[in-house]
Amino acid sequence: MNYSQNELMIAAAARELQGARVAFVGVGLPNIVCNLAQRSHSPNLELVYEAGVFGAHPARLPLSIGDPTIVTGAVGAMGMSDLFQFYLQRGLIDVGFLGAAQIDQYGNINTTVIGDYKKPKVRLPGSGGAAEIAVLCEKILVITRLNKRAFVPRVDFITSPGHLGGGDARKKLNVRGRGPEAVITDLCILRFAEDTREMMVTSLHPNVTREKVQENIGWQVRFAENVETTEAPSEQELQLIRDELDPKGLYSR
Repeated sequence: MNYSQNELMIAAAARELQGARVAFVGVGLPNIVCNLAQRSHSPNLELVYEAGVFGAHPARLPLSIGDPTIVTGAVGAMGMSDLFQFYLQRGLIDVGFLGAAQIDQYGNINTTVIGDYKKPKVRLPGSGGAAEIAVLCEKILVITRLNKRAFVPRVDFITSPGHLGGGDARKKLNVRGRGPEAVITDLCILRFAEDTREMMVTSLHPNVTREKVQENIGWQVRFAENVETTEAPSEQELQLIRDELDPKGLYSR
């Protein structure tokens, strides 16, 4: 069955949630990814939305973190501050799923400004709850399209800390969460080296070459010793994406 690069990216990202208990859902692509995981291989996955909903089982893809459909059948609905205090800060959320306007080789994310902070070329939406998610969730997964504009050697501003300067820099700050574990893109999957915490390619999507990946990254990227080929989306995954989650193709086409 034919599929788009975005559909492959979404399916691959959803598989990263196998075995997860609770996922903090970001807007955009993380939203469709987490809902796909819940409707396929991880029916017991509890979804948490920043607006104050824990254990969401939405009947359709929510249009935003405040969409009323996330409340129906949820375990609990509360104020945003209560959600962050009683669930996130207590370490009850094991996966945070984030997007990124910019991301560097150590997984630091920028969603604040492009250019100088005081005189930016572009002013972005900012953190929302992403900084807290990046620090307090047990691990972080990132989904974004691969291009040099987004994958930069050094982000213009650290909105959500990854592995900071690499090595044990994050550990020295005594941050609870382990930080970014994987970055899923439309061309490949990247993970972080145990020693340097530098991003490296561990899986190439079908028909994607190393040269194609390098062309779209702003630094000399590392490749794992044994680079795998990403599994194609299944018929079930494609059916869920096309018929239930994104019939208009806003994210997947």
